[in-house]
This record gives sequence, structure tokens and C-alpha cells, in this order.
Amino acid sequence: MFNSLPRLPLAHLPTPLEALPRLRAALQAEDPGRPVPRLLVKRDDQTGLASGGNKTRKLEYLLGEALAQGADTVLTVGAPQSNHCRQTAAAAAKAGLRCLLVLGGHAPRLTGGNLLLDRLLGAQIIWAGQEDRLALLAETARSQAASGYRPWVIPYGGSSPAGAAGYALAFQELLTQAQAAGWQVDHVATASSSGGTQAGMAVGAWAAGFTGQIHGISIDQRADDFQPALAELAQQTASLLGAPHPFRAEAMIVHDAYLGAGYGVLGDAERAAIDLLARSEGLLVDPVYTGRALAGLLDLIRQRRFAASETVVFWHTGGLPALFAYAEQLD
Repeated sequence: MFNSLPRLPLAHLPTPLEALPRLRAALQAEDPGRPVPRLLVKRDDQTGLASGGNKTRKLEYLLGEALAQGADTVLTVGAPQSNHCRQTAAAAAKAGLRCLLVLGGHAPRLTGGNLLLDRLLGAQIIWAGQEDRLALLAETARSQAASGYRPWVIPYGGSSPAGAAGYALAFQELLTQAQAAGWQVDHVATASSSGGTQAGMAVGAWAAGFTGQIHGISIDQRADDFQPALAELAQQTASLLGAPHPFRAEAMIVHDAYLGAGYGVLGDAERAAIDLLARSEGLLVDPVYTGRALAGLLDLIRQRRFAASETVVFWHTGGLPALFAYAEQLD
């Protein structure tokens, strides 16, 4: 059902599926009587494309759309340390397209992390200042068209039905790998913000008959607000793929107890999660998305939400460059 969608190959696939035995042992050592599930990690930090990340899978279909429509310019929006914007800039460079990024706020004094890579990849950066980023994105697209370019707008986070389709396919990839390794997947946990990754997984899980649970660790939204949007995007994605199916908001599992002090604010929970995974498995997660998602998953394990006989997959969505932008807070 994916073959009918235009697609630009960008990612190194399949990404690895690995066990995390030392992290499991570290959690067990904290409390020997507490059940700790088998832990696996899906390495979408290894998708390639300017240090990888989950957006690469989405951009295969989003850039496929842009090229099919004859675009010569792509535009998108995000925060200054946006992983999505960095990967969009890289995908545009690879496809030979101009790239304009509308970023929130003002230019920082130091250019590091994803922002440095945006510039190296040739993206033109437009700072929104106090303006609404989405309104400025639309205005910029209109001005580009008026100047004779053929712009194509990629939504925030790449979370459109075409973008989410990348994660419907990815979920089937996960199940194929797990079956080959003899692992029964019971739970999948991932960072969830713009919603395309979790919504796409929901479609892939439904199409494959998956009976486990997908846990979205919300980065910046309350569950009551987020669940209806996830269900709507999943429904739109299934329709795009030619397999219409209703998805219920209440069936979307969203954990919103880990929002901390807000988007992009590094707290003690994220810092501890980053340290624990780095020192137990030599694996790095970022301060904004994967660090917060891992902190949430670790808390769920400590709350005994999973049985020792179960298998939980942590879906690593990338974000390595952002670590360097938070160097002072992490040191």
C-alpha cells in the first residue's frame, strides 16, 4: 500500500534493533525486587542524513511529494535546535532544492548544534522573533511564489499524512526484525511532539495486527489536547495509504507527566536519563526529545508498569546535534 506514494530514498534502512542488557541490569540493581522488562532500542538515530533521526523517514515521502509537484524550494518551521529543520535542510541539499527555515525567536549569540548544521547545509534561516511562526511560514511561501519560485511547505515536524506514512512502514520493519530475532514485542515507547511518528506507528500497528501498546511520551502537550490530533492524523494517513480505518482518541496512549519546565528546558530527569544510558550502553540521547522520552520510560519501569516477562522497545528518534547546544547544562 506504500508503492503508490512518491518517495525519495534518503534513509539507511533498516535501522538496527538492539538489546539494552546493561541498562536493564542497572535498573534491576536499583531495586532487585522490581520487575524490569527486556529492553530493546530501535536505532532511528542511525538513519543517516546529517547525523540521522526519525524525520528522515518522513522526508522520504515529503520530498517525494515536493518533487512530484515540481517544487524547486521547500520551506518548514521549527525551534532553533530543530532536528526536523536540520534533516529537511539535508534532504533538500541532497535533492537539489532550495531550503528556507522559519525558526522561532531571535538568532542566538552562538551558533551551535543543529543551527550550525542548518547553515552548513545551505539553508536560508528566517527568524520569526515575536511573530507567529506558522503565519510567517505561510507569508514566506507566498513571497517565494511571487518571486518566481515553486515553493512546497513541509508542516511542523513533517507531521502530515505523507510524513506519517514513513512510520507506518517503519513499524512493519520493526516487527519483521523482532520476529527474525525471536523477540515478542509487547510495548513501544517513543517521544511524541508534532505527532507524525506516533500516528504513523498506530497505522502500521493496525495494519500488521499488532496487539501490544504504543506509548507516546509527550514532550510538550497535554494528553487531552494531543490524543484527538493523533487519532485524526492516523485516520488521514490510513486513508492516504488506501486502507481507511477509524482511530479513537482514547486509544492513543499519551503520557504527559514528563513535560517538566516546558519545551526544550533540560531538567534533572532528562539529565539523569542521558547519563544512565550513556554510561550503561554507550548510547547518546538528546536533551529535548529522546532524553525526555527515555526519562519517562524509566519512570514507568520504576512504577512497575511492565512485567519482567514483557519486551519494551525504546524508539530512538535521534537528536545528537542538540547535545552540543546544551553543553554547559550537561557538563
